[in-house]
Amino acid sequence: MKNLLISLFVSAGLMSAAHASDANSAYQGSADAGKAKSATCAACHGADGNSMVPTFPKLAGQGERYLIKQITDIREGRRSVPEMTAFVAALSDHDIADLAAYFGSQTPTGGGAKEELVELGQKIYRSGIESKGVPACLACHGPNGKGVELAGFPQLAGQHEAYTSKQLHNFSSGARTNDGDTKMMRDVAYRLHDSEIEAVANYIQGLR
Repeated sequence: MKNLLISLFVSAGLMSAAHASDANSAYQGSADAGKAKSATCAACHGADGNSMVPTFPKLAGQGERYLIKQITDIREGRRSVPEMTAFVAALSDHDIADLAAYFGSQTPTGGGAKEELVELGQKIYRSGIESKGVPACLACHGPNGKGVELAGFPQLAGQHEAYTSKQLHNFSSGARTNDGDTKMMRDVAYRLHDSEIEAVANYIQGLR
């Protein structure tokens, strides 16, 4: 039953991600052009996409398809990130593709994990919580947290615990809704207790 549930989540996510990225697939972003356009991003996300601020996500090494979707969703109002609105409002689709190509080509830095939370976080990430119908995170994000570029599933490894925790809480409360018609992340996050969110976010930060 658990394997079937995981398969359904992955299949639904693949279809959703494929449709969402079609509009941006015609232009191949340029990392060189993206670097030249990334100066305003550096203050929050770091020059190479490795943010030093725990509440701002690391972008380095992130899948281009995922980055394009998120920046476009913020620009179009499908994802609410007030501090980003002014910066993305004037970006063209080509600008977004270039920025995604640049940050996606950078090498992400790792992070550490609190030892006392690793056991629970690892269990959730690798096995899910069967009693709650929570699938294993690795089904969509990979055993090493590298994500699935083709499906648009994001890289998680090394991401700041504070940022990951905030996004899971946002999905759980409905403050973030850009996970598609399947509501995949909203459904998963809603089933997690605060302590479980903290543990899995901590484990993700320490993934290499």
